[in-house]
Amino acid sequence: MSTVATLVVGQDGSATKNASSAEISSKADREIFLNRRRHVDVIIIGGNTARNESYRRSPVPVIVCSRGSINPLEENPIAQLWNCSPGEAVDRARKLFGENILIEGGPKMIMDLVKIGKIDQLELSITQVTGGENIVDWQLLLSHFKHIEMKQFDDTQFYSAIN
Repeated sequence: MSTVATLVVGQDGSATKNASSAEISSKADREIFLNRRRHVDVIIIGGNTARNESYRRSPVPVIVCSRGSINPLEENPIAQLWNCSPGEAVDRARKLFGENILIEGGPKMIMDLVKIGKIDQLELSITQVTGGENIVDWQLLLSHFKHIEMKQFDDTQFYSAIN
């Protein structure tokens, strides 16, 4: 059983720039991110992530965890809208799709799942970008994990944190 959350932030903790993580990401981050998605059973995101990021196509089913009633990913035939909490979505997704769950939601969703013990591993990328919005205290986020490793690729730091 493995629930992995992935998050990219800029050096100043910016999780988005112009409402998207694309401008925060680096080439190295993008390569690792895309590879990671190919090895999971399902991806869970929040409504804001669905509305602001590109999920028109995905290698596995995408669950949009939102209070809304309209699926923002209608063009993705394997995306579903679930009106439930992120914790409930993780439990339900495990039963329906399998043990390998990837959380690509925003910082609030990830922190909420960390606090209730639903995240087994955090993959955090820190790029050189500054000046974005949606600031995350990534050091506080990492403090919830017992074992943390950091590797540097090009201009990006990659933290892998597990309990």
